[in-house]
Amino acid sequence: MSVIERTLDLQIDGMTCGSCAARVQKALEEQPGVESAEVNFATGRAAISLSEGQHLDGQVLSEVVTDAGYTATALAEDSTPSSAADRVDHADVVQAKHRSMWMWRALLSAPVAVFMVSTMFFHETASTNNGLRWLQFALAVPVQFYVGWPILRGAAQRARHRSANMDTLIAMGTLSAFSYSTYQLVTGGMELYFEAAVVIMFFISLGRYLEARAKGRAGAALRSLVELGAKEARLVRDGAEEMVPVEAVRVGDVLRVRPGDKLPVDGVVIDGASAVDESMLTGESMPVDKAIGDAVAGATINTSGVLTISASAVGSDTALARIVKLVEDAQSGKSAAQRLADRISAVFVPVVLAISLVTFLGWTVLGDVRDGVSAAVAVMIIACPCALGLATPMAIMVGTGRGAQLGILIKSVEMLERTRRITTVVFDKTGTLTEGAMSVSDVITAGSTSDAEVLARAGAVEANSEHPIGHAIAVAARSAHGELDVVTDFEATVGKGIRAAVDGTTVWVGRRELLTSVPLDGLDRFESAAADLERRGRTVVFVGWDGETRGVIAVADTLKASAVDTVQRLRELDLSVAMITGDNARTAHSIAEAAGIDRVIAEVLPEDKQREVQRLQADGHVVAMVGDGVNDAPALVQADLGLAIGTGTDVAIESSDLTLMRGDVSGVVTAIQLSRRTYRTIVQNLFWAFGYNTIAIPLAVSGLLSPMIAGAAMAFSSVSVVVNSLRLRRFGEAGMGMTEPDRQSTSRAERLPAQEATAVPRST
Repeated sequence: MSVIERTLDLQIDGMTCGSCAARVQKALEEQPGVESAEVNFATGRAAISLSEGQHLDGQVLSEVVTDAGYTATALAEDSTPSSAADRVDHADVVQAKHRSMWMWRALLSAPVAVFMVSTMFFHETASTNNGLRWLQFALAVPVQFYVGWPILRGAAQRARHRSANMDTLIAMGTLSAFSYSTYQLVTGGMELYFEAAVVIMFFISLGRYLEARAKGRAGAALRSLVELGAKEARLVRDGAEEMVPVEAVRVGDVLRVRPGDKLPVDGVVIDGASAVDESMLTGESMPVDKAIGDAVAGATINTSGVLTISASAVGSDTALARIVKLVEDAQSGKSAAQRLADRISAVFVPVVLAISLVTFLGWTVLGDVRDGVSAAVAVMIIACPCALGLATPMAIMVGTGRGAQLGILIKSVEMLERTRRITTVVFDKTGTLTEGAMSVSDVITAGSTSDAEVLARAGAVEANSEHPIGHAIAVAARSAHGELDVVTDFEATVGKGIRAAVDGTTVWVGRRELLTSVPLDGLDRFESAAADLERRGRTVVFVGWDGETRGVIAVADTLKASAVDTVQRLRELDLSVAMITGDNARTAHSIAEAAGIDRVIAEVLPEDKQREVQRLQADGHVVAMVGDGVNDAPALVQADLGLAIGTGTDVAIESSDLTLMRGDVSGVVTAIQLSRRTYRTIVQNLFWAFGYNTIAIPLAVSGLLSPMIAGAAMAFSSVSVVVNSLRLRRFGEAGMGMTEPDRQSTSRAERLPAQEATAVPRST
């Protein structure tokens, strides 16, 4: 397979069913240089992956789509909020056009349809009254050729390109009924089917109006995301402020954000202090305090003081732009089920035309021409594969959009399918199950060495550490002693600890294994105290110099308030839960017991986490991995489903299939439930779409289904699929998922008495 160099997006108009999308996709994939193409009927978008070294552009590919009988517009290649807004605006314009067009056509044909149906109750009078017969013809003409003009034109375009789609079936069905009735009218025949053509057009028009309206509602979540971004920024130049479009901001520019303003881009605070409402990113309603040196994200809201920030990410690199791009990509993707539906749709129309022809010939031979026309028209109308084309993309559009509103970013459609097979959820401990707010709780020494000396030397060694444990020790040392000694000859051993020279003395700070490997004497003097600390949930760090172990420092973290409830609710979903950590076994089991986890994988080096996930998979488990650190990235990739805590590192987020923008682990349950519900909706839609055709076509062939009822049923099938998908918009409300209890209930951990609160250590 060739290397993918870039992806182009096209907005495609004129598609009316899944077979249209299949034809456009085939035309695009036949072009040299196109590695793959995904055409989504519901969104009207095509995502085209180009091979490395190819220089195709949107204009060339748009012409390919035009040659296939449709129209296409190249979309902006960047993923900035403004370009995303342009894409959403284009989709809105197209949907508004269809809503308006089909609404007026439905209203125009409604009274005619009512009149035509009423003539059925006076069939004998209508058949013999010549004036009434010609009135039916006069009323049917504008409905057939004005209301139905877009369908007739679409069918003609497909015919010119030697293809067929839903428009072909409708056009052939209604024209057959209209032409046969006109022939009967002119020749004096008694049987007229003008009402069939009129009512079919009415229901098709009404169905497409409702469908276009529902599609607009399905894209509401993405639209609301795009609208979150600021339009202007207050740029500071030479001390003066100037309002500029947000697109004009560059990395390094200095911006001022006043109270009530949206932050225009991602940045770092260089002056001022304030509280920032980050609910659009994290879902948390409480504003977060920001001071000099803190990072801020675009589209969040400054609630109090004035902030001066230096822009660190603009355009497609901002957090909001990445979120919008992830949602767009997920909505444009296809599941395996949808690919199957597309393949069926591609051959469905020709098969239906053949069935219709055989039905006409069979009824004509066994009965008469009138029965043949009625049955053949009913077959063509009832079999339109519109519902098949909408079944998966509509559910994905609504599900991923609702997820984005809840702070859950679903990166791929395939993830929805994998979620239902998950059997085991593995949590990383550090920063995932625990808060990450580390502090020194105990310092224990022996002999003539003082607590202050152990803390001072360990703090100097850890002075520049980014690890939470090392940072906690350094903070405690600075608090007790002020400035720390400068160290030299610094060396870190991954997963074990650090060695450095402090005032010419080599100091070792780390796990037992580090001091044992040196070796340093006197380690056994601290084993009992260390074991006791670990039983109480502390992480123990050993400190030594001059050939002797001098003391231990205990550092503690706290279990996240939602951890206990999350584990319990995962069990209620019939999922087993495990924890993986680099911490020692005693501490790990202490944390696991507090969280309600009975399977613990402890003392695992960072590079071994992936291997442990592989071992679980080899034992038959389908694994979901939840993590937030750089060392979790390989395990997140290895897992069948990777869930990254959004407060973690970019590497972890990029390596995952699903990102929780909040640090609250209860989002794991919400994400799994939303994914399962979305997939369940897809299955329901496909079952209805396939079942509808499976039952309806034989009824039409047997003559038990009139063309008018077929038209109504066909319109209803598409609308029902869309309406069923829209139910996902209510996920999280009462009776529609666990999100609301996430926000309202008090977790078991929060209800524990203060003396029972468990201090939870962080791994080295």
